[in-house]
Amino acid sequence: MLRGVFASSWWCLLVFVAVQGTVNADDWPQWGGPQRDCVWRETGIVEKFSTDGLLERKWSFPISEGYSGPAVSDGRVYVTDRLADEGLERVWCVDAETGRELWKYQHPVRYTVSYPAGPRTTPVIHDGLCYTIGAEGHMFCFDAETGAVKWSKEFQKDFGTKLPTWGMAASPLVDGDQLITLVGGEQGALIVSFDRRTGRELWRALEDAGVGYCPPVIYEFGGRRQLIVWHPAAVSALDPATGKLLWQHPWSIRYGLTVPMPRKLDNRLFLTAFYDGPLMLKVGAESADVVWKGKGTSEQDTDGLHSIMPTPVVTPDHIFGVCSYGQLRCLRTGDGVRVWETLQATGSGRWWNAFLVPQGDRMFLHNEQGDLIIAKLTAAGYEELSRAKLVEPTRPVQRRMTIWSHPAFAMKSVFARNDRELVRVSLAAD
Repeated sequence: MLRGVFASSWWCLLVFVAVQGTVNADDWPQWGGPQRDCVWRETGIVEKFSTDGLLERKWSFPISEGYSGPAVSDGRVYVTDRLADEGLERVWCVDAETGRELWKYQHPVRYTVSYPAGPRTTPVIHDGLCYTIGAEGHMFCFDAETGAVKWSKEFQKDFGTKLPTWGMAASPLVDGDQLITLVGGEQGALIVSFDRRTGRELWRALEDAGVGYCPPVIYEFGGRRQLIVWHPAAVSALDPATGKLLWQHPWSIRYGLTVPMPRKLDNRLFLTAFYDGPLMLKVGAESADVVWKGKGTSEQDTDGLHSIMPTPVVTPDHIFGVCSYGQLRCLRTGDGVRVWETLQATGSGRWWNAFLVPQGDRMFLHNEQGDLIIAKLTAAGYEELSRAKLVEPTRPVQRRMTIWSHPAFAMKSVFARNDRELVRVSLAAD
């Protein structure tokens, strides 16, 4: 199946979509960007960086600790952080052109989760509203322009949520008039749909002793829109309008590490977990069957793709992603057989990772050392085109300093954060 070249048809399709553009293509208003697929569709972007040192910032804005990535919408940047000494979680709104503070909201919270270094979820901006979820399950709906609170929920208090080990991490999903999010509550409230304007509960679904960390996503299979919820006990598909269960594939995930977002390709759905490895399902309107599954369950001696956090890129012929100890790997889509691996983009260590974002016919990779890399990933291997430092790693993990926050790509720029600053770097081709 290795044919020496990457599936050119997929890249051509991606370039075509980039040229055509989409509504809000210049924004990154939620986890995964405008289409929640981690693809950057803007054009007119640099081919190579002008320096291999620190990239020149358009501005830098001081913030504190947090794992959440920024969201960019209508000329504003939204990000969350935590002031540990004061016991405060904060939501920031910053002018995207100047880096000037527009508004801030803060609320007291006592952290009980592991790795208690700030909020995890990327804000969601939609129709003049901003939605955020803190590590301990405080959810807010703000007026995106003024920061006024429209409504709020406390998952532990309102739903009896038992927090997962590493806190609430799944960014919510807007679908029409709904805001759909993992809650992990009692009485069938693993996932809950709210009226996005009022906070009124519309429906709830699923039971699971764990919550997991995976953002919900809507795909179409068998001519039917399906809300895919990957939780520690199973992969479940719901009718997004009612929460009715369409199908469920039991899959017990060690330590509840359901993190990377499931990826759709034609009638297939790909998932990957740190301990339990990769899984490819064939999905119909009301059923799902296993196409292939990884053989390894060790965190280090892995056969396919055991991703701790980064969401992989899935194409008709190949899958690209980062494995458990930093290996950037290429698998065959049809059967999961490994084609190649490299440590050139990352490094070697437990949980070492990099986020992959296709742009045109190449990838932008943001690794946990704060490097931004432009590369081509093909069946033939990894070809690095350019690399420079975006932000400094500031979070100690496994005796190294890291960044575990997904950047936003918008306004022909990259917006990234660490535990000290939020920055904007222009990537426009001059």
